[in-house]
Amino acid sequence: MSDLTKTVSDSSLTHLAIIMDGNGRWAKRRGLPRVAGHQQGVEAVTRIVDECVRSGIRFLSLFAFSSENWGRPQQEVDALMGLLLQYLSSQRQKMLSEGIRLKVIGDRNRLSEMVRTALADAEKETSQGQSLTLVLALSYGGRDEIMRAAKKIAQDALDGQLDIEQLDNKSFSAFLDTGDIPEPDLLIRTSGEVRISNFLLWQAAYAEFYFTDVFWPDFDAEELHKAINVYQQRKRRFGLTEDQVGLAIKESND
Repeated sequence: MSDLTKTVSDSSLTHLAIIMDGNGRWAKRRGLPRVAGHQQGVEAVTRIVDECVRSGIRFLSLFAFSSENWGRPQQEVDALMGLLLQYLSSQRQKMLSEGIRLKVIGDRNRLSEMVRTALADAEKETSQGQSLTLVLALSYGGRDEIMRAAKKIAQDALDGQLDIEQLDNKSFSAFLDTGDIPEPDLLIRTSGEVRISNFLLWQAAYAEFYFTDVFWPDFDAEELHKAINVYQQRKRRFGLTEDQVGLAIKESND
C-alpha cells in the first residue's frame, strides 16, 4: 500500500491547526480594549490544549502571531508579547506534568531577546513530552517559511550537500519549520472569516477546512467537538477516486 493510500485509509485526527481569530472584535462588542480580548483568547488556548490532551490529538498548531501582525500598533504588539511570556510561565508546570511538548515555528529573529530566550527554554524543558506537541506559530507567514526553506535548499545545493534532482515533496517538506511533524488533518478558523491568511500554505494542501462564526475567546470544548464531528463526516480523497478510497479502506481493514 502506498503512503498516500495509507493516509486515505486513516480517518483519525492526528494534527489539528487553528487560526485563532476574533479577539479584537470580541472585545469591541463588549466595549472593552482589544487587550481584554487577547487576554480571554489566552484562556481559550488553555481550554483547547486541555481538550486536545483529553481527546488524544497528538499535534495542535495555533496561529498566534503572524508576520503581518508586526504592523499593528506597538502597544498591542507589546501586550501580545507580554501575554505570551505570562502563558509560558503559568503553563510551564502543567506542560511538564502532562507531557506537552512546545514547538515554535516562524521567524524568531524579529522577536525580542527576552521572548526568544523564554521560548527556547520552554522548548528545551518540554522536549520529552509525548502526549501533545503544541506548535505556536509566532512571527510566522507561510510564504516566508517557504522562502526560507528554498534558501536553505539552494545553499545546500551550492555546498554540494544536496542533489537537486533528488528533491521531491517529502524532502522539500523536511526544510520547512514543521519538517518533523505530520501535516494538519483539520484546519479551523474562528470569527467568521473564510480564508487561511498565509498559514501553513504548503502543509495544508490536503487539510480539511472548518470555518465558524464563533470568536476565539468563546471557542470551547463543545465548539471543538462540533468541528471534529464535521471532520469525521468528511471523505478525504487526496486526489483519488471514490473507488480507490473504498479499496484503501477495505485493504486497511483486511
